[in-house]
Amino acid sequence: MSLHARIARLRIEGAEILHGIDLRLQPGAWTAIVGPNGAGKSSLLRVLAGLLKPEGEVQLQGRALGHWPAAERARELAWMGPQEPGADDLTAHDVVMLGRLPHRAWLAPPSPADHAAVEAAMQALQCWPWRHRRLASLSSGERQRVLLARVLAVQAAVTLLDEPLAHLDPPHQAEWQSGVRDLVAQGRTVVSVLHELNIALAADQLVVMDAGRIVSHAPPSAPESHEALMRVFGGRLELVPHGGRWVVVVR
Repeated sequence: MSLHARIARLRIEGAEILHGIDLRLQPGAWTAIVGPNGAGKSSLLRVLAGLLKPEGEVQLQGRALGHWPAAERARELAWMGPQEPGADDLTAHDVVMLGRLPHRAWLAPPSPADHAAVEAAMQALQCWPWRHRRLASLSSGERQRVLLARVLAVQAAVTLLDEPLAHLDPPHQAEWQSGVRDLVAQGRTVVSVLHELNIALAADQLVVMDAGRIVSHAPPSAPESHEALMRVFGGRLELVPHGGRWVVVVR
């Protein structure tokens, strides 16, 4: 397993947010996590990232998350949350270079490999032309692309993304999807919490959540995935075939 989470329960301020979770993620696949508001999607992703401590255990590549040295884990597991903070006075290039910190000795200057990884990530998200601009000068969409590039620059085996498409227009959402496919083709694992159901349906695996539980974990084309989506959204949507793939139509 790339990631394996067994969670009896997760409580936050006395409220039980997750319960009865057994999630196994294979390497080299893109898994999209979807569900209605309050389903526990972001909490599950934060547990996978080691940011929340449940009653249970998360294993990264067969090793308990807490047993990884911090620097080694940071090289293998990259995380981006919603509304990620950034140092507004840094240039876009410097922000993306922060993703290379786990690969460098303390106070060591960036290596040629670091510079190459940063340029590749920024080119992939089409933010290389304004690499010298300060983060504070960027629009919300431009800023989001820089922060995504920072995560890609880590070149981690597992990348966790919570609402990565916020502020991105449809063309850049398509570019993001293409970038995910490139990562998967390299054998990397991507897990994303998405509200954009039609993009989630393009993933390799679809995890449907409701009320703190996983109600379905299957390929997006599987009938159980379709049934789960329609059930957790209260029958307010349906899935129809279009152009060789399934798309969501809101009733």
